[in-house]
Formats: sequence, C-alpha cells, structure tokens
Amino acid sequence: MVIITNAVNNDQEVRNLAYTADANKKFQKELNSGSASLVLLSILAHADEPMYGYRIAKLMEVDDESVPMMKQGALYPVLRSLESSGLLESYVDPSVSGPPRRYYKITKSGLETLKTWTKIWSQTKAFVDGILEGKTDV
Repeated sequence: MVIITNAVNNDQEVRNLAYTADANKKFQKELNSGSASLVLLSILAHADEPMYGYRIAKLMEVDDESVPMMKQGALYPVLRSLESSGLLESYVDPSVSGPPRRYYKITKSGLETLKTWTKIWSQTKAFVDGILEGKTDV
C-alpha cells in the first residue's frame, strides 16, 4: 500500500511540475506579447540610425535562455504592425553579403506614442509591484 501511495504521489508531482512549466511559459508569452511593442519602440528611439530586424533581435537577447523576450520569428510581425500603425517606417537596402535587409526607424508619431506607453507602463508596473509587495492601498 505504501508503494502504491508513493507512486501516485510521484505521478501527481510530475503532473504538477509539467503544469507549472506550461503555466510559466504561457505567462511569459503573455508578458512578452504585451510589452514587445513598447520594447521595440524604445530600442528604435535610442538607436543612432535605422536598424534591421536581426540586429534588433540580438539586442533583445538575454543571457537566460529560459526567459526569452521574443523569438526572432515573432519580431517581424510586431515590426510590421508598428509600421502599419505609422509608428515605424522602413526601407529595404540591398546587401552585398546576403539578401536585402529591411531597416526600421521610429517616426514622430512613434516617439509620441512611446512617451504615452512609457507612462502607462510605469503606472502598471507600480500597481503590480505594490500588489506583489502586499500593499492594498495602491
């Protein structure tokens, strides 16, 4: 009976760990998708010159691969969306060493939007941080 109970407990622990890993991935994906546009606008606002997608992706890499900000393949739809919204503009430049590269730069409207989104981000972060710290008067 003890052996069966241990096997059931171990099986439940494995399921709980799998659920936790899936839940963590889902949560990270939701955070990333909600903040990707803000991060991209900020990167391009601080750039001295227009940037192409691969270079942007390299800037977004973090040392901890378990928490990727954004996969490179997911970057391009966000860039296109920001461009179609008028927040970025792009041009294609031929490359001598490979395929043509699309370069992105932030527009004046993008800079204004970044200011607004940065304020919203700061308010949201302060609220969440307050709740996580146990403050109920935030």
